[in-house]
Amino acid sequence: MNDRGHILVVDDEPNILKTLTIGLQAAGFSVDGFGNPCDALEQLGETSYDIAFVDLMMQPIDGMQMLKEIQQRSPMTTVVIITAHGSIDSAVEAMKNGAFDFLQKPFDLKELQIFTEKVIEHHKLTVEVYSLRKQLAESRSDSNIITRNPLMRQQIELARQVADSVLNVLIEGESGTGKELVAQFIHSQSSRRDKPFVKVNCSAIPEGLLESELFGHVKGAFTGAIKNRIGRFEVADGGTIFLDEVAEIPLTIQVKLLRFLQDREFERVGDNITRKVDVRVIAATNRKLSDSLQEGTIREDLYYRLNAVRISLPPLRERSEDLLLLFYHFLKKFSGKTDITISPDALKLLTTYRWQGNVREVEHVMERSAFLAHNGVIQPTHLPLEIQNQDQSTSGLVSLEAAERQHIARVLRIAKDLDEAALVLEIDPATLWRKRKKYGL
Repeated sequence: MNDRGHILVVDDEPNILKTLTIGLQAAGFSVDGFGNPCDALEQLGETSYDIAFVDLMMQPIDGMQMLKEIQQRSPMTTVVIITAHGSIDSAVEAMKNGAFDFLQKPFDLKELQIFTEKVIEHHKLTVEVYSLRKQLAESRSDSNIITRNPLMRQQIELARQVADSVLNVLIEGESGTGKELVAQFIHSQSSRRDKPFVKVNCSAIPEGLLESELFGHVKGAFTGAIKNRIGRFEVADGGTIFLDEVAEIPLTIQVKLLRFLQDREFERVGDNITRKVDVRVIAATNRKLSDSLQEGTIREDLYYRLNAVRISLPPLRERSEDLLLLFYHFLKKFSGKTDITISPDALKLLTTYRWQGNVREVEHVMERSAFLAHNGVIQPTHLPLEIQNQDQSTSGLVSLEAAERQHIARVLRIAKDLDEAALVLEIDPATLWRKRKKYGL
């Protein structure tokens, strides 16, 4: 069978049947044509079809009845009604009953092929959405991280392996890639899971208050310190503290943090009593901490203390295989009981967008789009203007590594075996094996 798709054609007019069959085969599809709808139904029980072209006016079973039978016997088959000019109203009625579209007679071969490309694109999207929703319904991932990306999975597995250790963990990744989710996952997989998980956004706290926020203070330590206050490290005793944007901590406070990492000891601001707590430290930064080291904004000894285990999260633009999964994950989250889908035109815009804000930006866009899609279908007009009007000269650009993965995947789909794929790619089979393993192909 041709991998472009398998199409069923049912029409009791021999000329129309022949024209459809020849035209679709010329476009690269595998086609089964039937002049008798009863024969087509028998075949439907044995063969799976992507698309069914069904004439509206037939005997002994008309197109409306055929539509119902196909929906019952092969619900994933996309049905197109073939109609003459005088029966367009009936074709529209068929669409209300579940047909995707109608093809009006007469038509030429070029029109047929262009029309069929639109139908197969819709069909593939429908199948993928069904598959994604099934995966989402069946998935009970304890990490709460939605991904099929091999590198992302490797990093999650590393997080799992070190979760129940005392090693400090540094999580690197752009804003919105899921650093806090990974930190929560590490905590949940550790023996500390029933103790506090305390989050501190180091960039959101003024420098003058950060030391007190982390380590606490005593009454009278500074203006406004009207009573004793325990810091976040004491609150986290027995559990985990997550220091987000750790590179923003001033050098003066880094000294005190380094001491804590070495000895698990500290003093509150204005106090001379040394306190000791049992806290696991996970730090995160939206830029490489090695760059901060070179810039002199982080101490070298602190850098190596924090960097016992480093987890690097790839940006969403390098995780193209996760886009659809994330779109429908968040649609499910925000649509409630409403069944919302995405039109092909809107999906094209969403999948070529750069997503500089990563997963967090996807979440916000899906929340907005789900609210605006009153008819249950997200259209381009429901998307933010920056997605609607994205620069087409740069949209869809990917990293060299992502491009290599996409090209290898395409060659593997087309080649008859791995030896032929290696020959086409002009690499030896062993190299192809390593790249398949690297990219999860």
